[in-house]
Amino acid sequence: MSTNVAIVTGASQGIGRSTAIRLARDFPSIVLVARNREKLEETAVEVKHAGADALVIDLDLSVPDAARNVVDQTLARFGRIDALLNIAGAVPQIDVLDMTDEQWDSGLALKLHGARRLTVAAWPSLKASSGSVVFMSGNSALFPKAPYAAVGTINAAIVALAKAFSDRGIADGVQVNSVLPGAVMTGRRQSYLEHWAPLHNMTVEEATAKFPVEAGISRYGTPEEIAELMAFIVSPAARWMTGSALRMDGGEVKSV
Repeated sequence: MSTNVAIVTGASQGIGRSTAIRLARDFPSIVLVARNREKLEETAVEVKHAGADALVIDLDLSVPDAARNVVDQTLARFGRIDALLNIAGAVPQIDVLDMTDEQWDSGLALKLHGARRLTVAAWPSLKASSGSVVFMSGNSALFPKAPYAAVGTINAAIVALAKAFSDRGIADGVQVNSVLPGAVMTGRRQSYLEHWAPLHNMTVEEATAKFPVEAGISRYGTPEEIAELMAFIVSPAARWMTGSALRMDGGEVKSV
């Protein structure tokens, strides 16, 4: 059995991968969850190199019984859960008039319901360890726009869900927060820019440079920067912080 066990979903790439590798400096055991086993195994190599044990679980969290599977495997291997970082969930950027029911349902099934079910399944163990939960949202929760209505809507729901869990956590001794990153340069964002650029008669380089200027920020963020914030939230230094929605977006959101 192990002490200090963290579950990281979406750990195969991007912010989830960087978070898992960063947490390996603080947690002896990291559970890596995502759909792509090959990429998870690559993350596991980095986690072990950082000094932690790694358990790879490749499954689709949008499937209702997947959450129970993750918790059962984690407890069988390590015997406890101290932190849960709900990072999995890509939502398509499609105009509000064009999103189909299937696309809405797909976004909700993984990012919202997958995270909700996993948090519920892990809650007894988190309560026993006085653990911590972090939900990944995004700053689009604060300004949903037509071209990415689903992203903004689902991210706003994530913030509300985290707030509700944090209220329950006050009585149960479980810390719950959400994180709202801005424009982070991940592989997924790069792929989006490569798709978007030719549609607007731009080079990829021009499209990449365009967004920070329009958003009023100096540059894109990095997955490693968000990972550092995640690590701080679940550290003893941040223990009194709960029910908070923390933005890290380079100043993109201009409101107070």
